[in-house]
Amino acid sequence: MRRQPSLARLFARHLASVAVAATLIAGLGGCQTMSDVRGSLTSRAEPAPDDPQRAVEVYGERYRNNPKDVDAAAGYGQALRLTGQRAQACAVLEQATIAHPGNKQLLAAYGRALADNGNSKAAFDVLTRAHTPDNPDWRILSVQGTTLDKMGKHEDARRYYASALRIAPDEPSVLSNLGLSYMLTKNLPKAEETLRRAYASARADGRVRQNLALVVGLQGRFAEAEGIVKADLPADEAAANVAYLREMMNRKDGPRTASRSAPVLAQGQDD
Repeated sequence: MRRQPSLARLFARHLASVAVAATLIAGLGGCQTMSDVRGSLTSRAEPAPDDPQRAVEVYGERYRNNPKDVDAAAGYGQALRLTGQRAQACAVLEQATIAHPGNKQLLAAYGRALADNGNSKAAFDVLTRAHTPDNPDWRILSVQGTTLDKMGKHEDARRYYASALRIAPDEPSVLSNLGLSYMLTKNLPKAEETLRRAYASARADGRVRQNLALVVGLQGRFAEAEGIVKADLPADEAAANVAYLREMMNRKDGPRTASRSAPVLAQGQDD
């Protein structure tokens, strides 16, 4: 099967995951994706397999052998999430949090799975229990911000991003989320300014660059967006991304909303 271009996945996740997508499509023609808390979720006992499908097999077997194994449950839930099995990830992690109600690793994993599955309010509430005011986790704060953005509470979301940035100054994944939050309220100059800060970081990955290209393109500077989206990519993938971006920008009705089964792209953009 032909691999879907990464920018296509970007738009798919944007459109599938943001509750206010219809409003944004009407005004801008696109929306965004948001971050991950993988640093809080992966097994501490051993490194996860690089292949998510292999991780499903490895952690799934461990989990079935011992459903009370915290690392196995967290790893299995994460692997299910990364392979698009969102409802199953929620079910596994819900049971794990019932068995271990105070375990913050599992709460973080469960909250992220709920966010992926579109249960933004429940995700926010669970993530609130995954860390404490005296020991906040910037990754979780950032994901809480994304859930608030999905609920249309953009000012509240930005306060969470600001809190995350106080802990992790200039963290590109948080800046990317903040920039995309501005995009959701059609403040494209502020979105671009924020995404350029993220883009300038040596720790920024390709998805930060794609987000910047999206915002630049939405302002009508398509040649500049092309240059950004082609950076550091093989020629064939760069061409596919540019073609998809051009298609999105040329649609009179804006991008169409993707199905809930669209491939998942992350927001510490660690997926």
